[in-house]
Amino acid sequence: MNQLLPYQERYSVNRAGAAELIEADRNFTTETLIQPELERRSAVSRPRPPVLEFNVTGGRVGVYRTSADIPSEIWRRVLSGHSKDHRYYAISAETLAGQFDHAYLVMRDIVGARLAVQPVFLVKQDILDGLPARVHALFASPRRFFPSWLRMGMLVAGCSAGDGALDCRERWAVEMLIEALVAFARQSGVSVILLKDFPSLYRDDLKALNAHGYRRIPSMPGCVIDFNFRTFEEYRSKILGRNMRHKFNKIARMPPVSMQVVSDITPIATEIHALYMQTHQRSKMRFECLTPEFFTRIGQEMPECARFFLWRVDSRLAAFALCLVHDGTMHHLNIGFDYAVSLDQRLYYTTVKDLFEWCLAQGLKRYNTGQLNYHPKLHLRMKLSPLDLYSRHTSALINPLYKLALGFLQPVRHDPLIRQFPNATEL
Repeated sequence: MNQLLPYQERYSVNRAGAAELIEADRNFTTETLIQPELERRSAVSRPRPPVLEFNVTGGRVGVYRTSADIPSEIWRRVLSGHSKDHRYYAISAETLAGQFDHAYLVMRDIVGARLAVQPVFLVKQDILDGLPARVHALFASPRRFFPSWLRMGMLVAGCSAGDGALDCRERWAVEMLIEALVAFARQSGVSVILLKDFPSLYRDDLKALNAHGYRRIPSMPGCVIDFNFRTFEEYRSKILGRNMRHKFNKIARMPPVSMQVVSDITPIATEIHALYMQTHQRSKMRFECLTPEFFTRIGQEMPECARFFLWRVDSRLAAFALCLVHDGTMHHLNIGFDYAVSLDQRLYYTTVKDLFEWCLAQGLKRYNTGQLNYHPKLHLRMKLSPLDLYSRHTSALINPLYKLALGFLQPVRHDPLIRQFPNATEL
């Protein structure tokens, strides 16, 4: 794959303020979170002209290497109103720069009155990743002779550390994006264009992709539960099945595990990352690998919505959860465990109980969690939160075969647990 966008160099920024750990009283209704006063980073560099510009029907597109290159008055309003706003995208791009080549498509209409920005990144990806071993075995023989077969350079629209979003859902912006992705893919020399993990609410907005050679397939879904209950005890006794009630009854008889809520984990970023890596390495599907800097900057630069939940056993950090609280919903992004203690302590279910109780105490209406680990989520009576992949091959000759193969290669097809969820047909 042509490296049109060389890897960004990491930068360091002096920030004021130490992390303040707030001990969360087990009476969650009296909990207060103190936000440290953070020094906002000044511009890393002055805005620079785009590294590439081209015309599309209805307007012009500029390609920027970093968010710092985009004029601040434009960048600050990108994805405003989203839980993962412009700050989250900048943090992801700058802390994962060694794994992906990020860029930003700034699209303007002909008169320059309307503007939209779409974050994208370049990656070389094995399209068999996440599929069962039996599927890999089918392709083992050809790969002895062609080791790079089915490892394709991709232009991906969306977020490298989460689900995707559109900065503007209006028809003009979607049509410009479709054309801009094709043009930029040609410039980058990639084989595949992918819109990654877009929530199903975008289906009407993105249906125009069908006429441009794309196929929509389900990505591994997230999970969600609405808090249609007032207390965790009501949830446990009236909604959960017998086996799951039994698990929580066992937890209630065990010694309590202390929990803290923090907004900034700078002093313990290394410990947090070590737990994250234990869980990350156990996952059957891995895409990005987050860094200690990612966790540090999320807390420092998104203090009003970032919440780190920390569980300790005998003063030892045993589990953490990173969540974003936005518009009445807790978005559970990442989790990590010290498996030397967490399995014996049944910490997964302790974290669920504590998170739900905290959400109820804060008056939140919904809990949204990420992909994978579907077995406990099914028995916790969660529903699927569908995410979509839209993809096409850049070659018009190869694309029909590529679209056909997508139907077989989609990971959801090979996970029988997903089909047991009550709303699986929504995928």
